[in-house]
Amino acid sequence: MERGRSVILKGGERIRWNVWCNVIHMARKKFKKFTALELMLSALLLVVFVITIPMFVLLAKESLESTDSGTSAPPSSVECPVVNEQERINCIPDQPPTKATCDQRGCCWKPQGTISVPWCYYSTSYGYQTEGDLVNTRAGFTAQLRRLPSQSLFGSDVDNVLLTAEYQTSNRFHFKLTDQNKDRYEVPHEHVQPFEGSAASPLAYKVEVSKQPFSIKVIRQSNNRVLFDSSIGPLLFADQFLQLSIRLPSANVYGLGEHVHQQYRHDMNWKTWPIFARDTIPTEDAKNLYGSQTFFLCLEDASGLSFGVFLMNSNAMDVVLQPAPAVTYRVIGGILDFYVFLGNTPEQVVQEYLELIGRPVLPPYWALGFHLSRYDYESLNNMKEVVERNRAAGLPYDVQHADIDYMDRRKDFTYDPVSYGGFPEFAKELHSNGQKLIIIVDPAISNNSSLSRPYGPYDRGSDLKIWVNASDGVTPLVGEVWPGRTVFPDYTNPKCAEWWAQELELFYSQVEFDGIWIDMNEVANFVDGSVSGCSISNLNYPPFTPKILDGYLFRSTLCMDAVQHWGKQYDVHNLYGYSMAISTAEAVKTVFPNKRSFILTRSTFAGSGKFAAHWLGDNTATWDDLQWSIPGMLEFNLFGIPMVGPDICGFNGDVSEELCRRWMQLGAFYPFSRNHNGQGYKAQDPASFGADSLLVNSSRHYLNIRYTLLPYLYTLFYHAHTCGHTVARPLLHEFYNDSNTWGVHRQFLWGPGLLITPVLDEGAEKALAYVPDAVWYEYETGAQVTWRKQQVEMDLPGDKIGLHLRGGYIFPTQQPSTTTEASRRNPLGLIIALDENKEAEGDLFWDDGESRDTVANNTYVFCKFSVTQNQLHVNVLQSAYKDPNNLAFEEIKILGIQEPSNVTVKHNGVQSQTSPKVTYDPNLQVAIITELSLLLGEAYMVEWGVKISDAEKIDCYPYEQGASAENCSARGCIWEESTTEGVPFCYFVNDLYSVSNVQYNADGASADISLKTRLYADAFPSTPVASLRLDVTYHKDDMLQFKIYDSSNSRYEVPVPLNIPSTPSSTSEGRLYDVLIKRNPFGIQIRRKSTDTIIWDSQVLGFTFNDMFIRISTRLPSHYVYGFGETEHTAFRRDLNWHTWGMFSRDQPPGYKLNSYGVHPYYMALEEDGNAHGVLLLNSNAMDVTFQPMPALTYRTTGGILDFYVVLGPTPEIVTQQYTELIGRPVMVPYWALGFQLCRYGYENDTEIANLYDAMVAAQIPYDVQYSDIDYMERQLDFTLGPKFAGLPALITRMKNNGLRFILILDPAISGNETQPYRAFTRGLENDVFIKDPNGDIVWGKVWPDFPGVVVNDSLDWDSQVEQYRAYTAFPDFFRNSTIEWWKREMKEMHTNPLNPEKSLKYDGMWIDMNEPSSFVNGAVPPGCKDSTLNHPPYMPALESRDSGLSSKTLCMESQQVLADGSLVRHYDVHSLYGWSQTRPTYEAVQEVTGERGIIITRSTFPSSGRWAGHWLGDNTSAWNQLKKSIIGMMEFSLFGISYTGADICGFFQDAEYEMCVRWMQLGAFYPFSRNHNTIGTRRQDPVSWDAAFEDYSRSVLQTRYALLPYLYTLMLKAHVEGSTVVRPLLHEFVSDQVTWDIDGQFLLGPAFLVSPVLEPNARNVSAYFPRARWYDYYTGVDINARGEWRTLPAPLDHINLHVRGGYILPWQEPAQNTQLSRQKFMGFKVALDDQGTANGCLFWDDGYSIDTYENGEYYLAHFSVSQNTMKSHIMVDNYFSGTNSLKLGYLEIWGVGSVPITTVSVSANDTVITPAFNYNSTTQVLTIDITSDNINLHNFSSLTWTSTL
Repeated sequence: MERGRSVILKGGERIRWNVWCNVIHMARKKFKKFTALELMLSALLLVVFVITIPMFVLLAKESLESTDSGTSAPPSSVECPVVNEQERINCIPDQPPTKATCDQRGCCWKPQGTISVPWCYYSTSYGYQTEGDLVNTRAGFTAQLRRLPSQSLFGSDVDNVLLTAEYQTSNRFHFKLTDQNKDRYEVPHEHVQPFEGSAASPLAYKVEVSKQPFSIKVIRQSNNRVLFDSSIGPLLFADQFLQLSIRLPSANVYGLGEHVHQQYRHDMNWKTWPIFARDTIPTEDAKNLYGSQTFFLCLEDASGLSFGVFLMNSNAMDVVLQPAPAVTYRVIGGILDFYVFLGNTPEQVVQEYLELIGRPVLPPYWALGFHLSRYDYESLNNMKEVVERNRAAGLPYDVQHADIDYMDRRKDFTYDPVSYGGFPEFAKELHSNGQKLIIIVDPAISNNSSLSRPYGPYDRGSDLKIWVNASDGVTPLVGEVWPGRTVFPDYTNPKCAEWWAQELELFYSQVEFDGIWIDMNEVANFVDGSVSGCSISNLNYPPFTPKILDGYLFRSTLCMDAVQHWGKQYDVHNLYGYSMAISTAEAVKTVFPNKRSFILTRSTFAGSGKFAAHWLGDNTATWDDLQWSIPGMLEFNLFGIPMVGPDICGFNGDVSEELCRRWMQLGAFYPFSRNHNGQGYKAQDPASFGADSLLVNSSRHYLNIRYTLLPYLYTLFYHAHTCGHTVARPLLHEFYNDSNTWGVHRQFLWGPGLLITPVLDEGAEKALAYVPDAVWYEYETGAQVTWRKQQVEMDLPGDKIGLHLRGGYIFPTQQPSTTTEASRRNPLGLIIALDENKEAEGDLFWDDGESRDTVANNTYVFCKFSVTQNQLHVNVLQSAYKDPNNLAFEEIKILGIQEPSNVTVKHNGVQSQTSPKVTYDPNLQVAIITELSLLLGEAYMVEWGVKISDAEKIDCYPYEQGASAENCSARGCIWEESTTEGVPFCYFVNDLYSVSNVQYNADGASADISLKTRLYADAFPSTPVASLRLDVTYHKDDMLQFKIYDSSNSRYEVPVPLNIPSTPSSTSEGRLYDVLIKRNPFGIQIRRKSTDTIIWDSQVLGFTFNDMFIRISTRLPSHYVYGFGETEHTAFRRDLNWHTWGMFSRDQPPGYKLNSYGVHPYYMALEEDGNAHGVLLLNSNAMDVTFQPMPALTYRTTGGILDFYVVLGPTPEIVTQQYTELIGRPVMVPYWALGFQLCRYGYENDTEIANLYDAMVAAQIPYDVQYSDIDYMERQLDFTLGPKFAGLPALITRMKNNGLRFILILDPAISGNETQPYRAFTRGLENDVFIKDPNGDIVWGKVWPDFPGVVVNDSLDWDSQVEQYRAYTAFPDFFRNSTIEWWKREMKEMHTNPLNPEKSLKYDGMWIDMNEPSSFVNGAVPPGCKDSTLNHPPYMPALESRDSGLSSKTLCMESQQVLADGSLVRHYDVHSLYGWSQTRPTYEAVQEVTGERGIIITRSTFPSSGRWAGHWLGDNTSAWNQLKKSIIGMMEFSLFGISYTGADICGFFQDAEYEMCVRWMQLGAFYPFSRNHNTIGTRRQDPVSWDAAFEDYSRSVLQTRYALLPYLYTLMLKAHVEGSTVVRPLLHEFVSDQVTWDIDGQFLLGPAFLVSPVLEPNARNVSAYFPRARWYDYYTGVDINARGEWRTLPAPLDHINLHVRGGYILPWQEPAQNTQLSRQKFMGFKVALDDQGTANGCLFWDDGYSIDTYENGEYYLAHFSVSQNTMKSHIMVDNYFSGTNSLKLGYLEIWGVGSVPITTVSVSANDTVITPAFNYNSTTQVLTIDITSDNINLHNFSSLTWTSTL
């Protein structure tokens, strides 16, 4: 009692000190506000405290009595280590902490944070030190430990401790700490025996012992990780207080019990869990429950590496969890006897643990059925009624339990002759119906026996002296339980076990029960200790008591000094239930000599599962208890008691229908499935809710599923029994590499394969669930779910629970019945859930279900099932049991399969004559094979083919030449002719490569890919590569790369640099995707995590990797695919109905399926939900792609490697931004480049150009750029000026002085036949710039240059002209550094001619043409190309002039080029990069020469060409269909990252027709690159070549363009900076509107400007689609009231329909003759309000020509916004405008302002408010404001506000 007073005193002292601290703190804060009186009182109070506090301390010290048997250390000598608060070990675990107590104990006092953090922690003086060296033993080592001088906490410290360590197995380390001088109690475990072996080797661990202070570490060898580290706290070893703390490597801790843990993973935030067996009700409080389980498991990391710790100790204890993370065991007796288990997975740790303590018993099959029970049916009749009504309901139901109400006066081994008369007959009736009876027996035996009413069990037990005795060891301890006064059998006494068996046998002779339920075996007592109380002793009142319920040990149990055979109750209390289970198991052998029976126990200890099952105790009918049942069940699977479950629907309290229904759904999947409730509560058996109730129907349904799956469940118990596996399994045991599973406690698995997701919340019809990373199928439909590695919300209405089968597993099944006796006679089946590799495996254990030791006696059947390559193998590993029912597998259900065909069965290798029937659901992809009879215990192989639909056939012989059935068969493919156009006759049915060594890590994945056999691979073009490597890199959260390459030999890779992080920056949480590497066939699967959509799935047959023929196919997520080029497409969306498109740069005018100038192996795809992604294959070899309606895409390329990049969007516009971030943002063009441009091949002389210029100026048609094609050259020689154009330099100067710009053309080919000096060639020879063949000779072609001194006869055919007149030309190799220097020098001297200054051509930009490269001969001049294999590869893609080979119209493929690093590459590999390699040097040369931004227009492009150049769509034709194709082409190049794009307006070839040219001028006015261009020999088509009306049409539409140039220029800046599109498909803005997914006759400029051109002849109307938005007519500003609909719009010849989207602000400017003039005009804004009256827009402005103005910050950028009738300017950057460099604001138009009259308008600028005149039209709802006279600089404009009369 003195101790209690001391605690109160010191606690009070602490409270007062805190109050004073607060007073002082407040005084400091408010000192100046105190009055003098207040200050005096405060001082007086301080004096009082100063005097009082020491007095309290002295009183406290005097009140403490020390029982220290060790050496004391005064507080002044305490050495306190610097300890993180999370690592403090509590020095005052027994009482509220005070500094006085802390000082008295010689510990360290440091109040900090919450009281849960120890304020008093151990000093360095505590603990032990090792004496001498470790002594090696046969099993390990020993060490002697000596206690350090320190205070004694609880007395009787042991000074000398012996450490004994044993390396028992490779994965199990054992050490124990014992008193060196005397024996102490040790657990007499039934299974764990003293270790007699030698130290294991090799070891997965190493052990380190620190000498002073003593500590021990267990370290994992493989990674040197410390698993178990006791140095975090001192070892304490006293007679009744033993403590060891363990620092852990991870806070993922599971186990310890028995308690209610509200979650499965422990909360490590200072939780104390007492362990001491106790009869109590499970609640949320941290109190000790029925059993004692000291084992915990720790998951170390995502690799799965785990370990477990077990303390073999049966005394009362606390286990403290703290956030260090660390665990502290505080035990009040025995020894410290630790085992550490190492595993590569959590499951392996459990197996290691159970190998030590004993693996679980194999339950009888019937015990896996459903059980019914309740406490107090009141009579047998009532019990019978329950049985009958549940039978009548058709409920699967195997076992009826009888609680103590069946007994006569609650006495064991009796039944009530009145209420339960006929009980023996009832048992027989149950048996006749195939049901079983389990009876309860409690340990407490009534001592109420007399001669008149003898009670045999008591009398016989007394004779044997088998009761637990009082402290004298002689007198039976008497307590009080259900029968009244009782004694307690000592099950640790061997005689007691014999007595127990005899009593059970005697009772069985009366009532033929089948199982035994042992309850109240903690042991429970209704009085504390005994009827006579307990003695005052250190056992009943130990110096330290753990934080157990009620605070003292003998509460509701026996006195701790009671005596049993194994020892004092103090030591063996926690073993009572364990010993009772052992005795009961022994008794069963007597009662059921040949049968297993079934034992259900409440109190457990480590190893109890070897004998018994467990239920989770007397729970309550609450939703909380429902939730807590899952962590409890999972924990007992860790503890080796997998046959576990709670009382379904709750024991205490009345249950609601909804709760019971949900609990029955979940309970159908508890390993031990029993509905049980308590006395006096309403019935809760399923049928009690009504025979046709939702609860009954739902219960029946899920119990039928349980019974269907009992063969699977029984097999799981076999694995538990033989290997120590868990049955109800935490998700983390299977998916440990996914941290999302580590804390899941509302779901669980049956074994590895069945995921169970219950509803656990009242009123819920959805469940938030986590679906791990695997293929999953709905159990009930077989449909594969799209969820994977994500949290989802499952729809689970009132009658549903979530059940999902994991792909890769085979589940043995059996047709259910209402009892297992009946169901075991029914046919067997298999559910095969295929994984992503179309594989699965499983097994089946089968015996008679009830005989004892069938496993030990090998009297069972064990089958292994496996599916691979469309074959099911049934292998029999054990077949010593023959089932009397001649069971056979009669149905096989296969999930996730293509339609099977030709099913055959082989029995022991011989094909049977059966004809199985196949039923297939193509929507679910589920096949059911019936009319089978695969006898249990015999080996079979079931094989099937897969029906491949036409849409799914992958072409095995894509080149029709040579295709035949014979050649097809040689490739291992199937020849099947089809009448459907495009369907391949020869298609794959086998895969060529296998996958191994699949590895996943935080930054990606990898695998080895190996050729299976050369048998078929050699039949494909060129030599197969046998060994490949796959590397997947998660570069960013929205971008990944996967690369397949030759792992043994270097192969060509594209030398185009991409913008990828130097190290991956993605995170598992942030990544938008998951990646799986799949087998059979090999494939890569990329899944969008947010929607589960598979966006790439190359697990398609046909993957080939030969030296010159590489093929890969992928399924597509939808039919909406855009991109691939450069090829003329007739629609923006690709047609997936068997179309093949070739890609290889070629001088090829646009034509259907003709590969043209550039190569872009990139596509964007929409997913069905509107999400978008992009895919780039970085490969520059000749290739083709085939689309098919699966939908799927096949790539076939002739070399290099497969190097894919995927961007995840998720919107189309974001996809483009991500793609351009990868390849490089588009170039920022000069302002003038957005003006109108004129060109023609065939100008006769410079006079013709001058006349054209003058005519355009006279007609006042806006016009900024003039071109000259190769006409200006002398004989088409680069860098020359022909005599007919001698006046061109002067003309260029004149035009530039008037604000125009001039662009010239250069071709790459350089003449080598000149008789006069030609510096370009001679200097090229000197600098070695030309492409050569392998022998070092120049590869000569022919292009435009003529031989010198010849007169060309134009009447000859083209080939004759080439042969007779064209000079030999060499081709610069732009990869070479020397070539770049040469090219720049030639361009510089062209601009400023050093020899003939008068010939200087002051160009502003350069047009590079013919750079595919084009040649007018195939390959080279005679004798031509020398390497036929390269020029005519074994596989020739679907290219133009396919029969002519790759060198058609270009260079020989064996030509060699030299990269910047000096390495040689074949033209075969880099041909399509020629234009790309020329573009950047040309761009740099223009800027270096002119000192201005300039512009490059290139014909041949490759990904990233847009960084330096724009592109025109090539030599098109003057035809109406070319208008629409130009829109498609521009939109495609927007995807490709080349935003400055356009077509030759009015067409290049053929004479233009008037109306078509008008319409094309209208359309072309909105191309970003707007140029009218045509060829020699055709009529002129420039605007002034037609008539006055044509001039009017052209002037009008070009003035509109020029007005919008500020908007267009801002869009170009956004493209340059953000990668956004300029020409924008409607779907980019309105992807939720699927109509837009197919629109390609309209387009947007940016987000806001809709162009709807006329594309057909004679049309005066146009059909236009208006997505869901507000749209205004551009010309009038009127809302057209069209949303989400098609409209027919008038389109007279002088009109193009233009519309502006509400919500946007368009900057505009008064147009002029050219941009130099227009840029000086007034600026205006067209404000198109949305439905909310808001709008936004931007304006970028700089000088329009300087280099890198954005990068250098030399610009103006402002954002404009409108809301609530106010427009505001938000200047983000203004480093451009100044007093001399300003832009005037002149016009403001507000559209859609409403019909209420506007009364006032005010404009704020320069801190001045003006009220300008305005015009408002209530009909059009347009407000127009003219402020041209107000002299407002744009950058000074602040806001505009308008108000109305309302």
